[in-house]
Amino acid sequence: MGNALRFLYDHCCKPSADSDSLGHHGVTHTTVGVSALAHDLYNFEITSQVPQGLSKHVVSSKKAQANWYKKLSDAWRETKPPPKTPENASRLVIQTLKRHQKADVEGLLAFYGLPLPHSLVELSSDGAPPSHPQGLKFELHTLPVDAKAVADGDTVTVYVSTTDPRESSCLPRDVQVAAVQRSKARAQKNYPKADELHKQIIDSGYRVIPVNNEGVLARKYRIRLRGIDAPESAMPYGKEAKEELTKVVQGKSLRVLIFEEDHYGRCVGDIYCNGIFVQEVMLKKGLAWHYTAYDKRPELEKWEKEARANRIGLWAARNPEMPWEWRKQKRENQRS
Repeated sequence: MGNALRFLYDHCCKPSADSDSLGHHGVTHTTVGVSALAHDLYNFEITSQVPQGLSKHVVSSKKAQANWYKKLSDAWRETKPPPKTPENASRLVIQTLKRHQKADVEGLLAFYGLPLPHSLVELSSDGAPPSHPQGLKFELHTLPVDAKAVADGDTVTVYVSTTDPRESSCLPRDVQVAAVQRSKARAQKNYPKADELHKQIIDSGYRVIPVNNEGVLARKYRIRLRGIDAPESAMPYGKEAKEELTKVVQGKSLRVLIFEEDHYGRCVGDIYCNGIFVQEVMLKKGLAWHYTAYDKRPELEKWEKEARANRIGLWAARNPEMPWEWRKQKRENQRS
């Protein structure tokens, strides 16, 4: 059996003692797509049996299904590295079974909860920002982002180490002193004193962030993604937008290009993550509007139109409410 399938089965699919927490195919909700497919391919290589229940989702015979699983098993083994995300697994299935009936391919994807063909988006091959974008004020290189730092689909809090030349040049003296004193208090196991000093640091707009078992003094920035407006949390697709942004940035160090500050004190900027332009992801997945009142970039307009045309994300609705109109209505209701 292929090493890729064995690894995924052992690490993601093999039932644990806590079986009550396991879902469809014996895996958790978060791993049910990719891991369940890997589990069934692993099982097929041993038994030549396709999973029970698949016939309810597809139109072809068990013999045809066995042919798919043979092709998918071979393709999975040959793919380096093997698929790790639902999107990558879905693309492998679509490519491998491209000559088969559409109903069968979509039924197989639906069986594993993998993205259907119309919901997949292709990102630009070059996610690098322009070398000298007009209006750029400054650039940030952040520490890894915590999932809790994502407020919604277009706002995230980031931290930048004070060892960064730009930050070290403007680090307040009282914050620097408090950080040194906190470190000493922790070394003496005087945790109440350390907590009191950390509160002073936080109140000044900084925080000590744990990185590789060490505390890094860092400055806080609230970032509003430039040029897009995602649904508010209470709106349809607000939860999905927040989850998608979290998935993209969680645990990643970001490159943020800052252009201005809004009236809430947030830095308005473009975010790049491992060569991916984050606003492109949100627009192409139908989880944000192009905020044309503040941004005229044609590429953002194009990405929104693509999502609209394919009825992806919030565009599946006939007439989705725009977040700026939703906020306006909420303000008027509060005044009345």
